[in-house]
Amino acid sequence: MTERKGMRGGKKGAGGKVVEMGVTAAESGLRDVLLDSRQRWRDLVALAGDLVVETDASGRITFADPDPVLGYTVAELLGKEIGSLFAAPVSGLPDPFAELTPGRRRLWFRRRDGRLVCLLLAYRPLFDGAGRLLGHRALGIDVTAEEESRADLAARLGRALAIEHILWHIRQEVQPGAMARAGLNALAFAIGANGGAVVELRRTEEGDWSPDFIRHASAEVPETFLERALEEFCRPVRDSPLHLTAEGGEPLLLIHCPNRMGEPAGLLFWRTDPTRPFLAEEAALVASCLGIFRLVLEQESVQEDILRQAHTDPLTGLLNRRAFHDEVARRLPRLARERLPATMVFLDLDHFKSINDRFGHEAGDRVLLATAALLRDNVRPTDLVARFGGDEFAIFLNGADSYAASERAETLCHLALAQLGAALGAGGEKISFSVGLAMCWPQWGGTIEELLQRADAAMYEAKRAGGGHWRLAASERGERR
Repeated sequence: MTERKGMRGGKKGAGGKVVEMGVTAAESGLRDVLLDSRQRWRDLVALAGDLVVETDASGRITFADPDPVLGYTVAELLGKEIGSLFAAPVSGLPDPFAELTPGRRRLWFRRRDGRLVCLLLAYRPLFDGAGRLLGHRALGIDVTAEEESRADLAARLGRALAIEHILWHIRQEVQPGAMARAGLNALAFAIGANGGAVVELRRTEEGDWSPDFIRHASAEVPETFLERALEEFCRPVRDSPLHLTAEGGEPLLLIHCPNRMGEPAGLLFWRTDPTRPFLAEEAALVASCLGIFRLVLEQESVQEDILRQAHTDPLTGLLNRRAFHDEVARRLPRLARERLPATMVFLDLDHFKSINDRFGHEAGDRVLLATAALLRDNVRPTDLVARFGGDEFAIFLNGADSYAASERAETLCHLALAQLGAALGAGGEKISFSVGLAMCWPQWGGTIEELLQRADAAMYEAKRAGGGHWRLAASERGERR
């Protein structure tokens, strides 16, 4: 039965489909094929890409799929400039929605929630029959994870190369201190800093905070930068590296690195240009080098301990005989050039053996410690104090003649009688020592051992006279009094 044109309604055709009146079966079948093809095209596009978009010649969105996309509904995107979705203005690279030839490129977009997404775009321009630009069509695939992985790999490779460069500079040095300074120089260069330093709070042997806060530095540390770092040490430790700002707006980078005693310390880097803050990748490089600096600084501390043990008396902390001898030998030439005198002082506790026998060796050690403290507290910073062993002590009075040295010896003898007995408790025990002095003018020559022998001989004269006194060695030829 032939369908009649112009008639309303429809009838069932083959397969049970309703055929509209006035439309031939061929036309209806063709329309169904086209609808199926269009749906198939939309499904394939949706499966192939995470963004399908078309724009007009001015770059405004005329079509988008799927719905929603990038966190926006399609209705919100229609009429919106495609460039407003870019994470940053296109600079130095072609804008795919302004190109007149097809192409592919990666481009970062910003989602509605602010998160960034990287899309691999395949794009092509659209022209009318007269060759006029109608707009652009593009399909994008989300490659954010791949791009971040590639960027992370590149960053890791960059850090590895930078660390290798820093290690090369460190390996050129032998002493730990020089290694630390070489590492600071190389790391400061790698991150574009004007300088770097190891800043720390350290206690002296007396338990006070040391006034020297800079352990190593690649350049002079501005006072305001140091103060800002020390302020941070007074706060609870936060995650580091810390991005700080100095008083003048200069960017600082601080990473905590406590010293081996657990006291506050850190690596400090700075820039003098307030407009150039440190980047996250630069901070990550500093953090990656922290282990290297910990190792170098630990090695330096161990070496300092070894040197200190080799040069100091283990009980009193004073110089030992060898260190005292070396330091005096180093000073004598300078005194000779400046034509200044010096005096060697030799002390020996009176009746120390009886103290050990009556009160025990622990009490004897307390007396030795009290003696060391008394001597240390009553000499100038330029003088040297040593324990030679047992109850023998020596002092080198730098630049002191016999008159100044005699006054010092008299004071020490009085202080010994007044203070040393307290080390044995409230027993009213009096402890004294005998003192021998030997003055010299270094420019006239003579050895340190000769000077010590003269002072030792004078000390035994004082001891034979009953102890608790001092004696000055007789002058030798060429020595002024």
